Amino acid sequence: MNEKRWIPSSALTALETQTVAELAEAIHVSPFLATLLVQRGIHTFEQARTFFRPELSHLHDPFLMKDMDKAVQRLIRALDSQEKILIYGDYDVDGTTSVTLVYDFLSTFYPHLDYYIPDRYTEGYGVSTQGIDWAAAHGYSLIIALDCGIKSLDKVDYANSLGIDFIICDHHRPGDQLPQAAAVLDPKRSDCAYPYKELTGCGVGFKLMQAFCIQTGRKPEELYPYTDLLVVSIAADIVPITGENRVLAFFGLQHLNATPRIGLKALIKIAGLHSKLDITNVVFGLGPRINAAGRIKHAKEAVRLLLCQDEEEATEFAMGINTHNNDRRTFDSSITEEALAMIQTDEWLVAAKSTVLFKEDWHKGVIGIVASRCIEHFHRPTIILTKSNGKAAGSARSVPGFDVYEAIEECAELLEQFGGHTFAAGLTLPVENIDAFRLRFEEIVSSRILPEQLIPMIRVDLEIALDEISWKFYNVMKQMAPFGPGNMTPVFVSRAVQLAGRPTIMKEKHIKFDVFQGKSPAFTTIAFGMAHLLPDLTSGKPFDICYTLEENNFRDSRTLQFMLKDIKFQ
Repeated sequence: MNEKRWIPSSALTALETQTVAELAEAIHVSPFLATLLVQRGIHTFEQARTFFRPELSHLHDPFLMKDMDKAVQRLIRALDSQEKILIYGDYDVDGTTSVTLVYDFLSTFYPHLDYYIPDRYTEGYGVSTQGIDWAAAHGYSLIIALDCGIKSLDKVDYANSLGIDFIICDHHRPGDQLPQAAAVLDPKRSDCAYPYKELTGCGVGFKLMQAFCIQTGRKPEELYPYTDLLVVSIAADIVPITGENRVLAFFGLQHLNATPRIGLKALIKIAGLHSKLDITNVVFGLGPRINAAGRIKHAKEAVRLLLCQDEEEATEFAMGINTHNNDRRTFDSSITEEALAMIQTDEWLVAAKSTVLFKEDWHKGVIGIVASRCIEHFHRPTIILTKSNGKAAGSARSVPGFDVYEAIEECAELLEQFGGHTFAAGLTLPVENIDAFRLRFEEIVSSRILPEQLIPMIRVDLEIALDEISWKFYNVMKQMAPFGPGNMTPVFVSRAVQLAGRPTIMKEKHIKFDVFQGKSPAFTTIAFGMAHLLPDLTSGKPFDICYTLEENNFRDSRTLQFMLKDIKFQ
């Protein structure tokens, strides 16, 4: 079992300790639960009420976003002049949900619309010349670009030369210059005072539609059915579930569980998601299937599914996308095996502090997933490259605390293009530059990464005694959902626990056992992939556990159980 670091939350200051006591009394919860809230920046009764009871009225005024007034004016002018409008989005989940939201909403009252998703393989990421040419050939004079465009300076200039305006709705980091578009909506613009910076591309598209509704006197409630698309984009794009994203995700999950759109309903059914959906279900159950359309075939299929109005047709689409997802899994596992073998048989790669791998026939659609899989085995910044349109195209993933985007930016002279976030990025470079890039990237990573960042870490919220855990404790904790980045499922540590009864091995890989501490009740603990722990567990010595708490429903019996993240034997 690989060593893991247990990183406790920062010790509370004297003032925070006092705040915990006051908050616990004000909202009638235990000090442990109040500590979890204070760790999340919730210090007062009012803040706790806003956190536990999100309302759509908590959303910010969309006109606080730079250029929003220009964007709305240009959109209204297009509608009044009966211009043809093209809704253009990237081929991932955020892009396809963005396109669906804006296209579906506008199409309820405006007919001169179409949508366009670039082909992952022939056009690549973002705004393409081919897409602009298609718009020009079909008479479009306004393109609304969603989840892309913030770095498309030359493409927007080209569109301008053809008499096509752009409204850009992006959430990626801008470069030094902004495109010469009719409006550039991006909360990460340095000159944008919008209070919340972590919206998805779909979120920025939603804010544009919200502003349009305000300006034209439409009821904001018309947009609320689109929160199911927003939560899918928030979950799949791994953005913080804080602030405005938390409000949108909260209501999005309610909508997704009660009355999802027909296409998502079909996808939920085919994914076998029978229990109440949460962020994790969306990330692992819906996200990969929507992504699979663009990875294996064409992302237009995903938009067609999300727009679908007929249940039979939606089921057919969903089955097709599920087949793509199964194909993706096959590619994913075989390429991961190849990639890991390449590292393990190369002494330089084994000793390196980064991974850069290239194979020209790897499937471009799964290289990001493969990069993430490699990090599970070799915990370090990783870039997986394959050949596409005569170039090396790649996906980068990072480890907590290391900014892979900045490291790639340092290699800009070897690259043709790149973009992304702190923990994930995409890049393209000439094949002949790969060796030089690998050495340069390794040099940058080696000089900046801290030794501890190369060891997998588990962030621990609280050290707690088992007798503090009860149904009341769990029921309050559950109301802190939706959990995700910025508001992760609480992780607990309990020390010197003991084994109760005999452990059970499940499917030769997993282990199930009961633990207790002093006079506490026994709690069932599930440890996936840890069957090898049996000899240590049965040695009779106490041990420390790191775990999350969840509810288990089996044959009408509800119990609290622990999901083990790690264990340390004394």
